[in-house]
Amino acid sequence: MKHARLQPALIGEHPSMVALRQLIARVARSRANTVLIYGETGTGKGLAARMLHALSDRAGAEFMDINCAAIPAELLESELFGHERGAFTGAVSKKEGLIEAANGGTVFLDEVRELDHVMQAKILTLLDTRRFRRVGAVSPIDVDVRFIAATNKVLLGEVKAGRFRDDLYYRLQVIAINIPPLRERGDDIFLIAEHCLAKYNEHHGSRMRHLDDDVRAVFRSYQWPGNVRELENLLERICLLEDGERVRIEHLPARILREVGRAPAAEAAAATALPERGFHAATRAYQASLVTQALARAGGNLAAAAKTLGLTRHALRHQMAKLGIAGAGSD
Repeated sequence: MKHARLQPALIGEHPSMVALRQLIARVARSRANTVLIYGETGTGKGLAARMLHALSDRAGAEFMDINCAAIPAELLESELFGHERGAFTGAVSKKEGLIEAANGGTVFLDEVRELDHVMQAKILTLLDTRRFRRVGAVSPIDVDVRFIAATNKVLLGEVKAGRFRDDLYYRLQVIAINIPPLRERGDDIFLIAEHCLAKYNEHHGSRMRHLDDDVRAVFRSYQWPGNVRELENLLERICLLEDGERVRIEHLPARILREVGRAPAAEAAAATALPERGFHAATRAYQASLVTQALARAGGNLAAAAKTLGLTRHALRHQMAKLGIAGAGSD
């Protein structure tokens, strides 16, 4: 399976990702009608569900992606099961539900733990009988779908807390797939980063192709609470806002640098100055660092550096003279 055919979240050569892709392929070809996917936010649970569908003999039918947390509880039953005309106020015509529309295909229940107990019971009945009723209907409808549920919480803990039905949990838990967090995937982070840079270069017309060595060190040390999604968003922002062909450490957010013990240059300069010379020296060092960084990014262009700092060119020149920073640059 080549990386080019995969989305970023499923790219990787770490043993855990190789095993994950093998498991997805095996489950996809099986007759299993329920699959439960675990994974932290941003690991790619939805992509794994789509891969399960695409590799199965159901690929020619619909894949219905349903975010259980995004649909109000009072509307969810009608969305899933449909309704008959006159079933409730506003039901002016018969409506086919998402499950019926997915007949022969796959229904993906993302954040399944957000279902209330009433809907949990209805889903359990559907899984057991393979039939359901539209809201306001008398006759049941038979349906053949594979249900894939996903959660970023350990469902057994939700069961013990009384928030999730134990019978539905065991019905969904027949086959469980765990997606590892990015921080546990070693050098896969660099394969994903390269893939993302190539994608965003093509999409945005940028030229970022490489990660500096100190950036690679930060990427390996950072915990990535938002996982692959966080990495993708960071690299897209850099491709949009920064110039050049290399991702440099100054392109990274200060919060990431602080978390891995690499304080931004301005903060480091101020911290160094403070114990020895006090508040005013620290402030001066901080200001000098800001001006120097802005000038470097602007290639010495005063107008561009001033705009970055929110100053006029005259004010920037005044600050440079006060701070002892040489070079008028070009306007």
